Amino acid sequence: MLTLFLQAQGSSPMMLIMMGVMFVGFYFLMIRPQMKKQKQEKNFQENLKVGTRVVLTSGLHGRIAQVQDDGFVIETLSGKLKFEKAAVSREMTETRFGDKAKTADKKETVTTTEESK
Repeated sequence: MLTLFLQAQGSSPMMLIMMGVMFVGFYFLMIRPQMKKQKQEKNFQENLKVGTRVVLTSGLHGRIAQVQDDGFVIETLSGKLKFEKAAVSREMTETRFGDKAKTADKKETVTTTEESK
């Protein structure tokens, strides 16, 4: 890398201009979209509320029972578990998953009514 700078100083400023263009290209093609995605994911995790059905990064499905400062308490069929906010991957809604979300809601309703008997 140092030799490129030394060659650019001696021969032409065109090499420095090309390196600048490459840096700007990397910024707009790689760095900026990644920062935008991270910001979007953080907003998603901060705006989750109690009762929202979610899928965790491990593949676990559940419903948010409590929102705490450092994480969530997720209610699953096997009980309540505490997870970090970063572990929530996506929201399990009807608009995103369609029939799968409806089926899961029906199964959960049947299970809760059976438990109450």
